[in-house]
Amino acid sequence: MSGTRLKAAILIVSQTASEDPSTDKCIPILKEVFTNLGNDQWDVAISEIVPDSILHIQNFIRTHTDGETPVNLIITSGGTGFAVKDVTPEAVTPLIDRHAPGLVHGMLASSYSVTPFALMSRPVAGVRKSTLILTLPGSPKGAKENLEAVLKLLPHACVQAAGAESRPLHVGGVKKLEADAGVSSTSSSSGASRGPHHHHHHDHGHSHGHGGGHAIPRAHTKPEDRPQSNDPNAGPTRRYRSSPYPMLAVEDALKLIAEQTPSPTVQKVPVDMSLTGSVLAEDVNATESVPAFRASIVDGYAVKIPSTGKFRKGVYPVALVSHAQAGDVQELKEGEIARITTGAPLPPGADAVVMVEDTVLRSQTDDGKEEKEIEILADDVQAGENVREVGSDVKAGDTIMRKGEGITVVGGEFGLLASVGTAEVSIYKRPVVGVLSTGDEIIPHDRPGPLKLGEVRDTNRPALLTSIRGHGFEAIDLGIVSDKPGALEQTLRTALRTVDVIITSGGVSMGELDLLKPTIERSLGGTIHFGRVNMKPGKPTTFATIPYKSSAGARATKAIFSLPGNPASAVVTFHLFVLPALHLQAGISPVGLPRVRVKLEGSVRMDRQRPEYHRAVVVARGDGEGLVASSTGGQRSSRIGSFKGANALLCIPAGEGSVEGGVVEALLMGRSRLR
Repeated sequence: MSGTRLKAAILIVSQTASEDPSTDKCIPILKEVFTNLGNDQWDVAISEIVPDSILHIQNFIRTHTDGETPVNLIITSGGTGFAVKDVTPEAVTPLIDRHAPGLVHGMLASSYSVTPFALMSRPVAGVRKSTLILTLPGSPKGAKENLEAVLKLLPHACVQAAGAESRPLHVGGVKKLEADAGVSSTSSSSGASRGPHHHHHHDHGHSHGHGGGHAIPRAHTKPEDRPQSNDPNAGPTRRYRSSPYPMLAVEDALKLIAEQTPSPTVQKVPVDMSLTGSVLAEDVNATESVPAFRASIVDGYAVKIPSTGKFRKGVYPVALVSHAQAGDVQELKEGEIARITTGAPLPPGADAVVMVEDTVLRSQTDDGKEEKEIEILADDVQAGENVREVGSDVKAGDTIMRKGEGITVVGGEFGLLASVGTAEVSIYKRPVVGVLSTGDEIIPHDRPGPLKLGEVRDTNRPALLTSIRGHGFEAIDLGIVSDKPGALEQTLRTALRTVDVIITSGGVSMGELDLLKPTIERSLGGTIHFGRVNMKPGKPTTFATIPYKSSAGARATKAIFSLPGNPASAVVTFHLFVLPALHLQAGISPVGLPRVRVKLEGSVRMDRQRPEYHRAVVVARGDGEGLVASSTGGQRSSRIGSFKGANALLCIPAGEGSVEGGVVEALLMGRSRLR
């Protein structure tokens, strides 16, 4: 990359500055640092301001790291403090592939030499794909000092992150590297003279609010220190007392799922009964015409139009018989007719068909078994009358189905493919889903005998397996796993080799035996994209991806949805989060449950803080009133009975009081009934 300027992007995280960009003071200061200390190596062409939002921060990073022209460096400023709204480290950490604790230490050490308050920051540094990412304080002075501390070292890191071989870069040893960077081991960490030290507090107490102060940094020296989940070896006294995962809105959670869901894979399959529910991955063209021959559309008599061009009524001998079955048919001559059935091929030479209703039997054979002569009562019969021409339904070469169209249970699409002799098609492979339950207290639902104290019959696994298969996806039963880290890890590793998506239920809350999140992060090297959702039921819903190597040797990820242990919560969150991901991976569009407006019968109490997905029965009124919804009763998250008969989830917003008799949105899980 020598001779090429490195591309840098600056992201300011500030609610205030996002609403009024004129209040930002950091962008010009950071650009000045690049100009003064960057040795003309940097092109800072991108700068943006976003609010204190995990989703906005992650969208910016993904845009400039995952595309065809990624930048070499992303610098963020703001949101690294202790305030509740400071979420930059939480947004950046899950996106990093390889952490850079040395850069974090360098920034902290340099700022600490100015003020002990430098330790009130939570910087993050690391590489995503081929881009280096650094998070700086929101204070202009703090951001400037942190960047100055490491800037001269960054070209070396960026070149390596972009794929350069390290061996040629290190020829000449550390002294040459220091000389090239303009630093020395005896100078300050930046190698730049900053002049007198100005004692300042990195408390972000400035007018444009890029964050809420520095916080004590997390250790970045070992991978084990990075996960947000509880350390199972630390014991109950050192577990989190409140969740470290930010609470996401349902819409933001769905966006993250869509971003992390793998694109559909294409496979060739035979046209058989298993095709139902699949989506075509390419257009299908007819290989033959339908009909493939000129066919009669009525029962009657095939006739040949005379050379004069006008057919006359009269008595004609029956020379041939053509049935709707395969076989050779002789040529029809002028002055003869042929008895023909619906769908049968016209004899060669025939031009039209006269309906049997327009004829009269005039004579029969001596044995009385066959017609000999027929009187045609119709006059002026035209060529092509009552004839289905070759290709009149489908012509060979016509596109009969388009990419993205599905094979429905109605049967029309399958019939069309069969009619033109299509033997195989390209479809999007439907993901295979594995389902397991966790917990020492969980027992199989069909185990005979009474329950022991504390035992719970497994409701979630059979309910989820039923729903998955009902939506047309293959589901594999992974059984019940005990609350032991080793057992859970082994089950998940085995499942990763056999399924495309894993669904677990239970083990995602704050208990000392809730091991899903630690196992995903610490044992399997997975990334938890969210661990809490602002909804009722289903708040602890967790979505993660786990790296694996495909059979072709390519590195990829598989999704794992860790659903709450309460049965109603598990079924609600399956329909809300898992089903859209399965649709995406199978090429189905639109994804998720259909959304309709329904009139509410009765009243539903709102939750003050969380939107609720209320189980209900939706019926279509025969009196023109449209769709009407009624509650299934008690909505406790443990009560799977709230799903009995339910075909919809009512979307009840958070608020005070009740929704009574109004119109609300509903997600349809099944067909509405007629009343």
